[in-house]
Amino acid sequence: MSHDDFKTEPVPGLPEHPPAGEHILWQGRPNWWALTKRATGFWWIMGYFVVLALWRFVSVVDLVPLRQAVALSVPFLILAAIVGALLTITAWVQARAAVYTVTNKRVVLRVGAALTVTLNLPYTQIARADIDLRRDGTGTIAFDTLGETRLAYVVLWPHVRPWRFPAQPALRCIPAAQEVADLLSVNARSAIQSKHEDNQTGPVPVAAE
Repeated sequence: MSHDDFKTEPVPGLPEHPPAGEHILWQGRPNWWALTKRATGFWWIMGYFVVLALWRFVSVVDLVPLRQAVALSVPFLILAAIVGALLTITAWVQARAAVYTVTNKRVVLRVGAALTVTLNLPYTQIARADIDLRRDGTGTIAFDTLGETRLAYVVLWPHVRPWRFPAQPALRCIPAAQEVADLLSVNARSAIQSKHEDNQTGPVPVAAE
């Protein structure tokens, strides 16, 4: 696994042209709304402010006129709207800045809005891939890597498996996640078998959580 943050991209999402024999099978990026909901704790935070507003209303409704009680509660809802907008903008920027690439040899994550990082994950360095599939068809595919390389959770966020340490890089909140998982499974098997003809290393399993 390697990254080079400073080269100009000759191919969108890749730090250099793919070598001979390697070709791009899929490219995509997170769904920004799915990323907002699942990476920022959007609904939990909105619920927190709603509870604060209700608590404020209930605590003063017996002491002041109804209209005033409502007015005293509204600032919490305004604050919720501001925070919600900031969370949404953050997720949108992160989604727009990310490019996920799947080739017949590796997975590449070009991520980061402020600090761009390109992470190469050859199939031979992936021990396992897990998919978290949602009803709307979006999902997250997280990778458990081999070797002693440790990835920084903060640097990769939100393109990591939530609350898993050591950090597991992930294709986060991608549309048609099951199709991408199937593509990964087939090509990982082919890449590993071609590199290890003695079959001592098996294919990368993509398991549903």
